[in-house]
Amino acid sequence: MVRLILAAAICLLAASATEAQVAFWKLGGSGLKWSESDTTGELIDFDEQAKAIRPRYFTPEQDILPFLKDWSELRVPRELGFVDGLRPRLWTADGVGINSTSDNTRYVDGDRTTYNSSVSSDFGADWFTVDLGVPVPAERFGFLTPSTGYRADGAPLSEDFVPAFEVSISPDTDPVVQQNGYFRLQTLIAEVRDNFAPEVHIEFPRQYVRYIRYRRTESIIDASFGALDPSVVAEFNRGVAARGSIAEFVLYGQGVPRRVIYLSKILDLGREVNFGRLFWNATPMRWSEGELVEVPQAQARAVVETRTGRDGDPNVYHEFTEKGKERVVSRERYEKDLQPPADGQPGKPGLRAPVGYDAENWSFWSSPTTLPGQSLGLQSGSHLQLTLTLESGAFADFVRLDSLWIEVAPLLARRVVGELARLDDLQPARGFTEVELGETVDFACDLRAEFTAAEPGFDALRLRTGHASVFERLELGQPLVQVEPAQVIPEAEGLVIVLPEKITRTRNLPIRVVFSSRLFAFASTFGGEVWDRAAQGLPQPIEAGDAGEAINTGSLRVLGGSGQRAPVLQELEFSAPVLTPNGDGINDQLQISYSLFRLPERIPAELVVYALDGRRVASIVLGLQEAGPQRIAWDGRDETGRPLAPGLYLVELVLRAESAAFRQLRPVGVAY
Repeated sequence: MVRLILAAAICLLAASATEAQVAFWKLGGSGLKWSESDTTGELIDFDEQAKAIRPRYFTPEQDILPFLKDWSELRVPRELGFVDGLRPRLWTADGVGINSTSDNTRYVDGDRTTYNSSVSSDFGADWFTVDLGVPVPAERFGFLTPSTGYRADGAPLSEDFVPAFEVSISPDTDPVVQQNGYFRLQTLIAEVRDNFAPEVHIEFPRQYVRYIRYRRTESIIDASFGALDPSVVAEFNRGVAARGSIAEFVLYGQGVPRRVIYLSKILDLGREVNFGRLFWNATPMRWSEGELVEVPQAQARAVVETRTGRDGDPNVYHEFTEKGKERVVSRERYEKDLQPPADGQPGKPGLRAPVGYDAENWSFWSSPTTLPGQSLGLQSGSHLQLTLTLESGAFADFVRLDSLWIEVAPLLARRVVGELARLDDLQPARGFTEVELGETVDFACDLRAEFTAAEPGFDALRLRTGHASVFERLELGQPLVQVEPAQVIPEAEGLVIVLPEKITRTRNLPIRVVFSSRLFAFASTFGGEVWDRAAQGLPQPIEAGDAGEAINTGSLRVLGGSGQRAPVLQELEFSAPVLTPNGDGINDQLQISYSLFRLPERIPAELVVYALDGRRVASIVLGLQEAGPQRIAWDGRDETGRPLAPGLYLVELVLRAESAAFRQLRPVGVAY
């Protein structure tokens, strides 16, 4: 963990009192060094002169494999916090254990004098899987015999070629990688039954490769033993190593990886703060004839994810008790005193139990963002961690990430906690809030602030419901008494309420907001934030938790359901039966409104127009849409901008999910 003294890591932007200042925490450029702040940075070049990071560029003569570090010999590494894609792996056969007589990293260290001796084995049982972690541009894979050493029969290992083999590759995720037993990967690049070369090089069209699978197969030389007496063959196999020694796997290509990942250390900011917008400075670039050139249209981008916490470790460690249950222990005890259980072994004292996530003190990773200047709604915290992915859409294109910075400001309260329930069921029997999809429901949201002596307080709050909601009333105090808010501002995705008085440590009143809203997805979390209108600070997020005894959910989450399976597309309405786009300001555009339900993610939408004879006369792409109310407009033109002829048409709204399409059709007239 890197400890940062906040005052040294930020640039103050305001000259007012400390409580009102917004500052920058910065990584790269004039801030912290990229090369000193990473946990993982595979295939990343640290440009110290530019104080930036960029993907490593490979030339055709460079073996890619030795550039990867910290190889694991297991298909599923046992270290804490392993994330697929952040560590290269090279495992033998099913990769469920490590052969104590071998070291798989010898195959990828770039040194032909280090190798594992050949052993007696069944043909076909000797196979390896290489996971580079990220897809790299490759066009040649090979394997080489040792440069030193001799077989038991005196033959030099440099001539101990592999008689037969097959090799397959995959560009990225491949389901067979997770299966036990041997399966070829997506693309077979070699299947050889009669090899006599000690150095094997397999060329294929340049492509992105993440997984490589090699298998020693039976050759003509191996098959010739089958003509011998079976007992002789068995005796031979027991004492003689299989022919074929490999000292090194090699991989060559040209370009930058499809993506590289920079995972920062958990960074200690020195005190708890509120977080605002996230910015970065990235330069699109291209390798051209061995030179770096700035190219604004380069096919590359940066993707950023963040999480925040109140301590230096987002994990919770457990051990098994005498009764087989779990209890929390320190990380030191977990790592030093406890042993991992064997496969299938029941939990008992002295063994490690599963590691959990400390959701009470740490936020989950934010959604990936590709545009700087966005507010990620980060939970307040004293610690920060970032995952930066530099993606490339072409072999020579990439982005150089010069610097990254985040707005920070002092807390308004030590913590602001909120919980929500239906107004007619403040203490649901099952402990969580349930509503029918599409039903308008009155909700009560209770808020409670905690203060130390330093925080200035707040006088405004925002509730984020995901779509327009209706304010009903505001209640303050203990007991709660209805009061008039100073102002209510409806928003497209919620409500803003300005309080009649400021909430402070000396005037800390419980708050209840009653509002009506609808749910369009099976599960939604209503977020929120508070802020001080008179200060130049940052909003502070409302956290889910116990805000008081009146509500027992401890949550801002609402679950939706329906006695019948509700249609995805509902409430389709047109503003008029006839569209008259003649420029007189009356029905020049057709306003189309509808609601989408049960969508777990955004899906493509399209407006399609048909003539009465069934001809498709217009198709307008509407982009990605999510659950909730929608509103679009159509001006009577096709996708090229040409006006349709007067007449009667059928207008269809289509949503295209992976497994199904949802559509509704309505007639509309066009007249001039």
